Amino acid sequence: MTKTPFFPALRPVLAPMGSRTQAAARSLAQATLLQIEDRLGPALDPDLLQKPAKKAHSRNRIFSLSRTFWGWIWQVLQGNTSCREVVRQVQALFAVFSDHCVDKGNSAYCQARRKLAASLLEKAFAASQRSAEKQAPASKLLQGRPLKMADGSGVRVPDSPKNRQAFPPAKNQHAKPSFPILKMVALFSAASGAVLAKATGSLHQSELRLLMSLGQQLQPKDILCGDRHFGCFVLAAWLKTLQVDLLARLPSTRKVDFRKALKRLGAQDALFRWLKPAQPSTLLSAEQWAVLPQEMTVRIIRTRIERPGFRTRQLTVVTTLLDAQLYPAQEILTAYLKRWRLEMCLDDLKTTLGMERLSCQSPEMLEKELLVFLTAHNLLRWLMAQAANLNGVEVERISFKGTLDAFRQWTAALVQVHGVRKKRRRTEIWRKFLETLGADLVPLRPGRKEPRAVKKRSKYPPLSKPRHKYVDRWSRGKRRRVANARKNVSLI
Repeated sequence: MTKTPFFPALRPVLAPMGSRTQAAARSLAQATLLQIEDRLGPALDPDLLQKPAKKAHSRNRIFSLSRTFWGWIWQVLQGNTSCREVVRQVQALFAVFSDHCVDKGNSAYCQARRKLAASLLEKAFAASQRSAEKQAPASKLLQGRPLKMADGSGVRVPDSPKNRQAFPPAKNQHAKPSFPILKMVALFSAASGAVLAKATGSLHQSELRLLMSLGQQLQPKDILCGDRHFGCFVLAAWLKTLQVDLLARLPSTRKVDFRKALKRLGAQDALFRWLKPAQPSTLLSAEQWAVLPQEMTVRIIRTRIERPGFRTRQLTVVTTLLDAQLYPAQEILTAYLKRWRLEMCLDDLKTTLGMERLSCQSPEMLEKELLVFLTAHNLLRWLMAQAANLNGVEVERISFKGTLDAFRQWTAALVQVHGVRKKRRRTEIWRKFLETLGADLVPLRPGRKEPRAVKKRSKYPPLSKPRHKYVDRWSRGKRRRVANARKNVSLI
């Protein structure tokens, strides 16, 4: 990326400073939102954030195209902090290096965010996942074929009229007022943990439908891994038309009798014949449904897990990897168990980065906000992959939260590096940062119990409707105060 002063509009302000102008401009460049542009910029295309010749972000403003993008990334890396904090940092920089006053409101920054094109954010997201994949160590599991994990989740969005119209509640949802929910299906890479693609919709759309909209993101020879919701004939046959294999948990509604198998491949490992459903699936068009075969052969593997504290005692998976010599049963089960670790990437996004609740008021801005979150996640995965390569460890052993915390502190320290050997010194410090990530590994905890439960409780009820419509309930303390007041009045 080109090295330009932090604020082009600051040049005329700095002009009266005479010989101090260049030094002030260099200082501003060093304080580029805690160095995130210098450190994370190489993961993106060099010309992606160049100043356009016309239209939005073409004029010299405080919040230029590059500053607005990296300011939004900085917000996410700070735990989804407010727009006000970005503006306050800009104000502080101007207060240090000039007498020029910056508007204390955040309207200019919010308008600049709104002007960011969705196509630009899509390109940034795609570049971030390519960089993470390039740095990720190669895997020898399942003949080294690309293993991709699919999983869905819901994100709470503000209760604005536009969001309520775009994301209506489900038909079977209770009548109690609630916030709109944006449903997302993400495609993860098992090698790097980066998000490769995403599809969004409302609660009225199934995860299978959203996943099928990502068909162009799946390449021949890929292996798609999912939970029991994806272990069905329609998805397995549809993936075969794309030359993609399926690995999923068998739904509990489908009973398996190994005595009726077509061919036994081992203990609790056999081939079965699945027939095409009589009723056409609503997930496919009439042309797509006609292309599917009338029957297909699948492989079902069952194993019993005896680890203490493990939630599932018996695991049954279905796959279209039929060759037992090329794809041993143990490797298939190992690949499926990686799915849970990749599901934790959603926890990294929603809990660590704060994506559990988005803040934009329109569906168009929500899509942009979601892309920024996924890009920030992939950029951290890119750092984790670099640390794994440098230290010779697995990417899964490097903590996502630890990487984020270390990145905040080390980039802040880089600002303090000065002198003639500044560039070389910063390179040495950055290498120590990657070595620190590789030394602080997550302990190996096979079979660790991961209950789907939370500890946090509150004595206050949840805010289930807009604030201006919410009515506080009567607490016991309030009842007591009112009763005492009435009693005192009666005594008088």
